[in-house]
Amino acid sequence: MSYFDAASAAPLHPVARQALLASLDEGWADPARLYREGRRARMLLDAAREAAAEAVGCRPDELVFTSSGTRAVHTGVAGALAGRHRIGRHLIVSAVEHSSVLHAADAHEAGGGSVTQVGVDRKGRVTPESYAGALRPDTALACLQSANHEVGTVQPVAEVAALCRDAGVPLLVDAAQSLGWGPVEGDWSVLAASAHKWGGPSGVGLLVVRKGVRFAPQGPADERESGRAAGFENLPAIVAAAASLRAVRAAAEQEAVLLRELTERIRVRVPQSVPDVEVVGDPERRLPGIVTFSCLYVDGETLLHELDREGFSVSSGSSCTSSTLTPSHVLKAMGVLSEGNVRVSLPMGTAEEDVERFLAVLPGAVAGVREKLGAPAVAATVQRDVLVVDALGKRCPIPVIELAKVIGDVPVGGTVRVLSDDEAARLDIPAWCEMRGQEYVGEEPADRGSAYTVRRVS
Repeated sequence: MSYFDAASAAPLHPVARQALLASLDEGWADPARLYREGRRARMLLDAAREAAAEAVGCRPDELVFTSSGTRAVHTGVAGALAGRHRIGRHLIVSAVEHSSVLHAADAHEAGGGSVTQVGVDRKGRVTPESYAGALRPDTALACLQSANHEVGTVQPVAEVAALCRDAGVPLLVDAAQSLGWGPVEGDWSVLAASAHKWGGPSGVGLLVVRKGVRFAPQGPADERESGRAAGFENLPAIVAAAASLRAVRAAAEQEAVLLRELTERIRVRVPQSVPDVEVVGDPERRLPGIVTFSCLYVDGETLLHELDREGFSVSSGSSCTSSTLTPSHVLKAMGVLSEGNVRVSLPMGTAEEDVERFLAVLPGAVAGVREKLGAPAVAATVQRDVLVVDALGKRCPIPVIELAKVIGDVPVGGTVRVLSDDEAARLDIPAWCEMRGQEYVGEEPADRGSAYTVRRVS
């Protein structure tokens, strides 16, 4: 079995396992107590904080441990906004942030604040200029991920941080995906991360608040972790998280070279061996271990099951998976194909032969899924010289398959009108047009769902 979903959760690092087991014996007492067992626990906690701070590039007293990366994000956003409430209640986020950041933004907006969502290009990258244009006199906080969790695109954090600093606005960075590969560059103000992303145990997050940043912790006061993370510290997990972060960072440079070569192999060879594929994300400015592609005319859930049966664990941002009825917000913001989406995120130590086996298996798996979908009957009629395809009630990727089947039935310059109530069609039909060199005319409301008009160019 080959586990290719490290961006969701990396396998527990051997160093983390060793540290966890050792600290279960030594770190069970309350580190706030003054007796021998408490002092021993405090020494372990302080050592873990110092190790984590060194990896982040901050002072130990700027870093606290939380119960998860999500908790770190929510605490960081709420505390930074509250600390600057006299400045204003305007928050800036990118359209491709992790859901934890977007959920925090939703809560802020529901409470009366305002939110500006900065868009991205087709590679999933923001521009510093777009953040500069979003800054306002009442901006209290800006958020930007260091690297995207779905497509691996690395964001220009240092440039955005400099613009925010000049405007007097703190920048919160979600560094969950990148921290295992190296420190986040730039003059950021607040940082959040999660141990399970780099091979530490789940249930440990990091929150860093730089000295001088106005920060007001929300919720009931608690004396632990500088009042920013309530509750008894999970000391064994914290020690394991810090130890594994140090271990992965020591090997990161060498591992990055190996994984970048393997993911580049996937980026190049998948489109060569599988027709109708779009590889998404920035080809250059990306994390070493992530490569993402989408396959036309493929049901995402079925493809993931086929790959699982072949021994590969991968994830998907496709709207066709059972966990969601809408496309990934990241793929939607990028304007790329969402159907048949596959994210391969290789853990450190991935063997070359496993990647080669994946490349050998994938074409047959995709072809099998496409064959299972068959050639659905197309309910096509002609209305005022427009070919109308009724795909109402049919889910991704059927509306696009039916469009592809009839586009050749209209003359060059003619149009096809696709009726669909599937949310994914709003993203997938324009993406199909770009891949196929056809003209996407637009969308308009219909009696049910929407009508998407495509003009045949060739």
